[in-house]
Amino acid sequence: MPLAQIYLIEGRTEEQKRAVIEKVTQALVEAVGAPKQAVRVCILDVPKTNWGIAGETAKDLGR
Repeated sequence: MPLAQIYLIEGRTEEQKRAVIEKVTQALVEAVGAPKQAVRVCILDVPKTNWGIAGETAKDLGR
């Protein structure tokens, strides 16, 4: 059972997350031959204050 964990800075729409889940699932089906029903995708929304880029938070950088 392939499991993909995707970390994203908070703020993506439900539609965008659905698209990520669909495309990552399809990629795993094609790449490793896993049955679609066996693929799991977990999206973890990370608050901008908890995401660091070059020593600053994403929030401080206006991301």
